[in-house]
Amino acid sequence: MLRIGNGIDFHRMETNPERKLLLGGVEIPSDLAFIGHSDADVLIHAISDAILGALSQGDIGILFPDTDDQYKNMDSMIILNRCLEIMHGLGFHIVNLDSTIVGQKPKIAPHRDAIRENLSRVLKLSPDCVSVKATTTEKMGALGREEGVGVFTTILLEK
Repeated sequence: MLRIGNGIDFHRMETNPERKLLLGGVEIPSDLAFIGHSDADVLIHAISDAILGALSQGDIGILFPDTDDQYKNMDSMIILNRCLEIMHGLGFHIVNLDSTIVGQKPKIAPHRDAIRENLSRVLKLSPDCVSVKATTTEKMGALGREEGVGVFTTILLEK
C-alpha cells in the first residue's frame, strides 16, 4: 500500500542574532531567525505534516498546539520523531520525499548538502531519496520582501 502526503508550512523571519535559524535540523549562520512557537524549523514542520497527511492523522497543530506553553521553543526534531513513531506504529516507512523551500533568504545552495545529509540520517533514508530544492518568488509578495519562508513537501509512504 502506498500513501502520498503533502506538507506546507510558513514562518515569518526577523533579525535576531540571539535565535538560531534552523532548516532541516541544520543551523544556518545568519542574523535572521524564524518566528514561531517552537524553534520554527519550517522544513521539519512541512515534512512532519506531509507524514501525518499521508497517514490521515491530522497535522502538527493537533499534536503540538501553539497555544500550549509546554511546546514553547521546542526542538522541531521532537515533532518529527513523534510523527515517525506514529508512521512506524501504523506499519509504514518513507520511500522518498521532495521539499521545495520558497523565499529570498537565506540562500539554500551552500547548505543543501548538509540539510539533505541530516534529513537522510534522521529519516533513515538514502540521500538519493531526499530532495531539497529552493526557489524565490522573484521578489513578489511577502516572501519576496524577505518577510518569511515557505516550504512545500511531498512524501511517499509504503506499508
